[in-house]
Amino acid sequence: MASLKEVRARIASINSTQQITKAMKMVSAAKLRRAQDNITQLRPYAQKLSQMLGTVSAGAETASESPYKQTRTIGRVLIIVITSDRGLAGAFNSNAIKGALTLIDEKYSTQARSGNVEIMAIGKKGAEAFQRRGFKVNTNHIDTFNSLNFGTVRAAAEEAMEGFANGRYDVVEVVYNEFRNAAVQIIRTEQILPIVAAEPTAGSSNSINYLFEPSEEQIVTELIPKTIKIQLYKAVLDSNAAEHGARMTAMDKATENAGELLKELRLVYNRTRQAAITTEILEIVGGAEALANG
Repeated sequence: MASLKEVRARIASINSTQQITKAMKMVSAAKLRRAQDNITQLRPYAQKLSQMLGTVSAGAETASESPYKQTRTIGRVLIIVITSDRGLAGAFNSNAIKGALTLIDEKYSTQARSGNVEIMAIGKKGAEAFQRRGFKVNTNHIDTFNSLNFGTVRAAAEEAMEGFANGRYDVVEVVYNEFRNAAVQIIRTEQILPIVAAEPTAGSSNSINYLFEPSEEQIVTELIPKTIKIQLYKAVLDSNAAEHGARMTAMDKATENAGELLKELRLVYNRTRQAAITTEILEIVGGAEALANG
């Protein structure tokens, strides 16, 4: 049985850890509210923009000539993996990394064996994981979450778009955690280049006539790059909200587990203390009897 000093030290240590996990939970909850507001506000805009692009580009010759719609034989692949900069978020990072590895195994195993799969890491945890596995990792945008805004994400999107247009990559995919709620994050894999034609939705009509100003071609030319950037920005905001939700849930569970452990340790402490007091009493009684009989 552990000594009283050892048990007291463990109780003090777990108490300190519990205070930290409580504080981290509160911080993540505050950040989650802001991140959730950001992704909730962006989603309708991103969805409408993608729908508009599909509608406008359906009959536009400019759209088919866009360098971002060119379908080529897949030789070189860029996978944008969005993780966090820190841990203590449950399975948040490992799920994103596993999702990217599954994508590579199922679709790009041949390219991976040839060393033609490159990882663009948004978030330090993803960069570290794929560097350990020997992948070529682009770390130009690893610090995106230090100043998360459309400008920083746009730089990453433009680098991917330029690489695709120049033939450096034949396909670009993004892997991220989609935010549903604080307890649920879903791994998503989306191809952002080349642009995949959207399937017509039920009830949609292609017979509607639109008036374009200044011109249909110019609108499509400007809309395609903007849609790609917004698509990546939405993925980053989704991942950001999912990270805070996952960390809040993980810290809540850690705080709860620390409480359960404290109950067990206090019980052990009381039993140990009681045993020590009983031993001391027995020693005193034994000594008194020895003196009396002596």
